[in-house]
Amino acid sequence: MANAWSNWSGFVTASPKSIATPANAGELAELVRSAPGPLRVAGAGHSFTPLVQSEGTIVSLERIEGLVSHEPAATRARVGAGTRLGALMHILQGIGQALPNMGDIDKQAIGGALGTATHGSGPTLGAYHTQLEAMQLVDGRGKLREYSRANDMDMIHATGVALGAFGILTEVTMNNIAAYRLRRCKWVLPIGDMLRDFEKMMAAHRSAEFYYIPFSGCAQFIASDLSDAQPTQRPTEDDEEGLATLRKLCTVLRRLPSLRRALIKGAVKKVPAEDYVQDWLNVYVSDRRTRFNEMEYHLPFEEGRKALAEIIALTEKHFPEVYFPMEVRSVAPDEFWLSPFYKRLTCSIAIHHDAANDPLPFMRAAEPIFRKYGGRPHWGKMHSLKAADFKKIYPRWDDALAVRRDIDPNNRFVSPYMAALFGIEPSPVGIEK
Repeated sequence: MANAWSNWSGFVTASPKSIATPANAGELAELVRSAPGPLRVAGAGHSFTPLVQSEGTIVSLERIEGLVSHEPAATRARVGAGTRLGALMHILQGIGQALPNMGDIDKQAIGGALGTATHGSGPTLGAYHTQLEAMQLVDGRGKLREYSRANDMDMIHATGVALGAFGILTEVTMNNIAAYRLRRCKWVLPIGDMLRDFEKMMAAHRSAEFYYIPFSGCAQFIASDLSDAQPTQRPTEDDEEGLATLRKLCTVLRRLPSLRRALIKGAVKKVPAEDYVQDWLNVYVSDRRTRFNEMEYHLPFEEGRKALAEIIALTEKHFPEVYFPMEVRSVAPDEFWLSPFYKRLTCSIAIHHDAANDPLPFMRAAEPIFRKYGGRPHWGKMHSLKAADFKKIYPRWDDALAVRRDIDPNNRFVSPYMAALFGIEPSPVGIEK
């Protein structure tokens, strides 16, 4: 039976010659030297672009996981690159450490989260890759390389966001912080008020984000701040039930838009406010069972509310089938060459579409708005950009690709999709012509 691979949403599929699960760096190095190319790395499949797609070999790091070592005084931990975020949270809590910030999904492998610049929210909080202290990888010749901030800062910045094309990560050392508690509050407000006070509200908390529910006229604002208070009970999560209601209203009342809008607005306004305190690992993550496809663009912070207003208008005028909330976050600037947050405070806007439906018409219509406002796409979420586009929006693009050529001179990690991203013409087995 042929090998088969699919991402989480089912939108991206592959039939590689081989799916390999090496148990350690030595086995991985041998795979790089001898396996059918191109070699692409699979984390948890939570990317919506064809990053993993390959006719050669798909490598899973699921066996290269767990705690390798930790430094209590420096609040650092070294883990296998295949460690899932959900497991990592508990590993860190067990040694008195914590991730400074998280997104709301914990299924990803840390290697994949680093490689695609996955992030949480907060104007002073960077994406996961900003925690990198050291990294070990297998290069395109099967050689083990190690980089650290102390000795190889440029290489950390060049390869910290690497899309699985600058070598395959085996271990990473993360700079963490001491375990902490958060007070999380959530409430509903009119989207007009949210847009009017956008900059002030997003900057008023350690971490702030909001969701706009299409056709509701309302936003759900979520604020998280450090707290020394005793833990209180986290309210029962009902996001999945809410999505089911929105889907039903979308389906049943599509030809009665005024009634649909009134019912959605009424339902959203009845959502109870939340205010609780919990240990960090019990706050960030939400249950995400309903499958979707996603586009997320990272814009200059000051352009965020204008872009969002246009995306809302586009959706509600032309795409009545869309019911998934839009997610809006902020991310601190960093120095990583292929980071969407390179040298600028960012507003991230994510739009979603039910995985049961074709997402492309909606995504294609929204993308020009994101690009008009200077957006850089999330590497793991849907976009149509190619090498010529990236060269214009990443100041260190050529520098990064020069590093990539040194690490993978024979393009062992370059699939046709990656070739289009980087402007490389590969042969069918991933060797440059």
